[in-house]
Amino acid sequence: MDAHLEFLSKETHLALRMHPDTSGHPPFVMITINEFPAAAAVCPVFFAKDPATGEFYAGAMFGFRDGESLVEGADKGKPLFRPLELLRQGFFISDENIAVDASHPRFGPGATIALFEHDGEPTEAMRRIQQALGQLKAGVDATRDFIRELLELKLIEPVDVDLRFDDGEQLRLDGLYTISRDGLSELDDADVLKLFRSGHLQAAHCMTFSLNQVAVLAQRRNDRL
Repeated sequence: MDAHLEFLSKETHLALRMHPDTSGHPPFVMITINEFPAAAAVCPVFFAKDPATGEFYAGAMFGFRDGESLVEGADKGKPLFRPLELLRQGFFISDENIAVDASHPRFGPGATIALFEHDGEPTEAMRRIQQALGQLKAGVDATRDFIRELLELKLIEPVDVDLRFDDGEQLRLDGLYTISRDGLSELDDADVLKLFRSGHLQAAHCMTFSLNQVAVLAQRRNDRL
């Protein structure tokens, strides 16, 4: 276990307080296959490669620059989609246990939300964290299975995102991948049926449909200029 992490316990962390979440987050955040429908409704979903391992992972795009969140409701602090990866900030799974990084900004000065009640039972806020961690763990494994099947069918392809904004700025986003629509349409019946029965066909369509959200976010960025 990482040296900064401690196993969560009511004895050690009864007095620990947390913020609802930390302000700001990367414009591209890892998500799991179970989050695709909610994510695709408000933002683009792409694949990217983990720079450390070279493996693909799925992520939701919230903006085009660091610190930028263009998802509907984000300007009011209530985005319509919030990934599990952000909900669990500061908390981790270590084997079958929950670990906490008490040095994480989520537990910084001004934090007021308790993790445990006085009797040692988890607070409602902590139960939501526990639920998010459970969903995240299951979702990561399911997403790996999804990506593995897409790779076997040679359906993952790079995509170029070139944007021009009203202030004259041009932006090119590299290192992103999506699902080949042509590849999907050319699959034989047996592969389509296999994708359908695994639930991966719906997830694939979610990803391809979500690309329409690139233009929506770009327009929202223009409106803010």
